[in-house]
Amino acid sequence: MNKTFAAMVAVATIAGSLSATPAHAQRGVAAGVAAGLIGGAIIGGAIASSRPAYAAPAPVYVEEYPACRMVRERFWDGYGWRFRRYEVCN
Repeated sequence: MNKTFAAMVAVATIAGSLSATPAHAQRGVAAGVAAGLIGGAIIGGAIASSRPAYAAPAPVYVEEYPACRMVRERFWDGYGWRFRRYEVCN
């Protein structure tokens, strides 16, 4: 309903500004500015008063993977102590 009303107001504003032909160019500029301000206020008010559309996000299914972590291990390689990392999964 609000969108239809806003569209009707916009069409009426544009049609009204196109149908009026001023006698002098200076009066036409002022009338055009006034019509633009009024039309903008009406359309802006209609947009501001409308509620935003909300769409719920689609469901997401996550496959459970085993929990893995990196473990640091200290070992002797024959020359000295060294460290290596390896993955441990539960």
